[in-house]
Amino acid sequence: MAFVDVEGLVKRYPGQGGLFKRAPPVQAVSGVSFSIERGESLGLVGESGCGKSTLGRAILRLVEPDEGRVTIDGTDVTALAPGPLRTFRRNAQMIFQDPYASLNPRMRVGDIVAEPLVVHDLGTPKERTVRVRALLAQVGLPDDAAQRRPHEFSGGQRQRIGIARALATDPKLLVADEPLSALDVSIQAQIVNLLVAEKAARGLSLLFISHDLKMVRHLCDRVLIMYLGRVVEAGRPRALFATPQHPYTTALLSAVPVPDPARRRVRLPVLGEPPSPAYPPSGCHFHPRCARFIEHGRPAICVESAPPLVSTRAVAGGSRDEHLCACHFAGAA
Repeated sequence: MAFVDVEGLVKRYPGQGGLFKRAPPVQAVSGVSFSIERGESLGLVGESGCGKSTLGRAILRLVEPDEGRVTIDGTDVTALAPGPLRTFRRNAQMIFQDPYASLNPRMRVGDIVAEPLVVHDLGTPKERTVRVRALLAQVGLPDDAAQRRPHEFSGGQRQRIGIARALATDPKLLVADEPLSALDVSIQAQIVNLLVAEKAARGLSLLFISHDLKMVRHLCDRVLIMYLGRVVEAGRPRALFATPQHPYTTALLSAVPVPDPARRRVRLPVLGEPPSPAYPPSGCHFHPRCARFIEHGRPAICVESAPPLVSTRAVAGGSRDEHLCACHFAGAA
């Protein structure tokens, strides 16, 4: 059994209707399944609004999933009562995307980082103080940071405070929701190196949610591509980046800037605008924006049937190197 096993996870939010009209529910996550091995880094990529952050929160039950099952280290998290769930969260922590909203402005930084230790009754007050100093130094913050409040720091420094807090309890699983978005490039490298070191030292499993495809390629062992609540492609970074099978993945990769003015990358535009998750297209959610759909004469199967996430090549025994794609024409030019 994998260290993290997610089966058929679904999360819906009530629709925003008017006085005389009731809007349908918004299905943020639609039957997503995947696994993470112990010590593995899994990248989760997709455009804004595709359900990445909701999926990360639902795994830790920071939002309650409507359907599906999440098993972490042999524990069925979706079945835990509030008390055991609170105890379990020592082993599974999250780095939140917004460093401004995720820190209490009234608390000193030292108390913020020490709070998980207090909640889980870890160590004596003196040991907690030593632990907090070590964590702040580890993420590159000055010695006096513990006595200051969040508003005295830049956005990047606040993000590092959030990372220190997430690492305080020595978790086995870390869900990182856009942890680099508020950081300068040089600081991004420091944080990535920190995550790599923690992963190696502790056998830390990591779900890394990001828009930065190059950083995902560098940091992650496997990658999931998500579109409108569904996983549309999954595989090892080298294979997925070199030979993407889904047209959405191909378009995402074509949009990555090339840091060489002598080279020109051919942009593959995505047609139209992203549809509303309250009114998703039938069949394959991507078909209204898909050039492959048009090239194949607008086949009915794309409109009527959601393609399953299946292997694009025969791999014996369900290898971790398996490349999966949810497209009726996977492998087509």
